[in-house]
Amino acid sequence: NSTFGAYVEIGRGARILNSQFGDYAYCERWSDIANTTVGRFANIAAMVRIGPTDHPWRNAAQHHFLYRSSYYWDDVADDADFFAARAARRTVLGADCWIGHGAIIMPEVTLGAGAIVASGAVVTKDVAPFLMVAGVPARPLKPRFSAPVIERLLALAWWDWDHQQLRRALPDFRTLPAEAFLEKYGG
Repeated sequence: NSTFGAYVEIGRGARILNSQFGDYAYCERWSDIANTTVGRFANIAAMVRIGPTDHPWRNAAQHHFLYRSSYYWDDVADDADFFAARAARRTVLGADCWIGHGAIIMPEVTLGAGAIVASGAVVTKDVAPFLMVAGVPARPLKPRFSAPVIERLLALAWWDWDHQQLRRALPDFRTLPAEAFLEKYGG
């Protein structure tokens, strides 16, 4: 139950469930992504877990026989309400965010555009655009840019450009610092 935009790459052994990948987004090998909206140009390293599913820990038992009942008894259906509630707990990755190796992004967390999650971090709260976070649980390290540059990048929203416009700007993406890029492209 997933959809994939243009130029999307999915690494070997990755498991994608009930998710949407925007154009140019990718995940490396052995990533496990569930119930997630992945923004354009999102960069997801290997062995990342996004939107991990949960168990009914408030019940007397938390084993999956409670909701995957058909695995154990022929006369009982799986718990459709439990699966619907799981699927509704969406994780959202903003455009051009970067998730480091082995990081975990919990359900119902939103990462802003350009955010960076350090390797091994466990993100339990929303992350602002262009903010770098690290640790368990993840804590802010520092913004990638000054507040005025962040505002200008968000206004420019280069991640919404079409394929040809991206190609024309490729030499500048490769060589110009963010501030110079913004001066040239009017952000």
